[in-house]
Amino acid sequence: MKTRQIMLHKPGGPSAMKWETVELPDPGPGEILVRHTAVGFNMVDTYHRSGAYATPPKPCTLGIEGAGVVEAAGRGVKTLKVGDRIAYAGGGQPGSYAEARVMKAAAVTKLPSWISDKQGAAIISKGKTVEYLFNRTHKLKKGDVILFHAAAGGVGLIAGQWAKAVGAIAIGVVSTEAKAKLAKRNGYKHVIISKIQDITKEVLRITKGKGVDVVYDSVGKDTWQSSLDSVRTLGLVVSFGSASGNPPPYDVAKDGLKNSAFIHRATTVNYMTSPEISAASLRKVFAMVKKGAVKIQVNHTYKLKDVVKVHRDAEARKTTGQVVMIP
Repeated sequence: MKTRQIMLHKPGGPSAMKWETVELPDPGPGEILVRHTAVGFNMVDTYHRSGAYATPPKPCTLGIEGAGVVEAAGRGVKTLKVGDRIAYAGGGQPGSYAEARVMKAAAVTKLPSWISDKQGAAIISKGKTVEYLFNRTHKLKKGDVILFHAAAGGVGLIAGQWAKAVGAIAIGVVSTEAKAKLAKRNGYKHVIISKIQDITKEVLRITKGKGVDVVYDSVGKDTWQSSLDSVRTLGLVVSFGSASGNPPPYDVAKDGLKNSAFIHRATTVNYMTSPEISAASLRKVFAMVKKGAVKIQVNHTYKLKDVVKVHRDAEARKTTGQVVMIP
């Protein structure tokens, strides 16, 4: 069958992405044909597009997260049937920026009736990121004080709610007053507006000079020094993204002298190392949603054909929270 999808022929800016019509094969053994009803946007999509992160050989499509309906199933698929609502994050390789795709049945999960397609496309990747950051990177507990950069982003809004549910004290960093209000509504006890406040000075004021137990930094280059300066002695600084570029090299002798902080680079690929681990992580995410500790709010909805604008808006920090595109 023919379908339309966003194709990338070479790394570049948002305009490097092109709508193209392609021919999809029939699903093979263990595969399903998914018709997308919602496509999730993640900042990692911009890293794939720009070439900062590797993608499959080009031309290729982008997008790691989506939701939809099973249209056909290949031989040996027993856990899914035509008409099932599913969602996924990853799926083996990028490919959700499409009206339809063929993918492995084992890579998707059935959506419970109480989660909409748009919510399903928005929550899986970002929810599992928060799950491993708060359960395995560092076991977040009541009374912990954390600093979370990009607090009004898709991961950040989930993190604020999750931290509050655990009983941790979350300090969020945002760029505008409007984003500060949004972060406050989503669990952050304190919010720092980076454009008008000094992050480290505010952290030390809030913590009475001690610093935070853990810093979660997905911004990278622009925030790295404030992350190192805001953590307590023997605290933990977690880098899990590079929205502004990669953090500068860490000088163990110089940078480590101040507080002997632990430095960790967290990536999903090294945490979700098997289908069983990934499924267990998602169960924890769904449990937090079902009991109301985390609410999935889709903050922006675009058409998939407007993906160039989506990337431009996200990179200009015009978006907040969950961003979903409709094919």
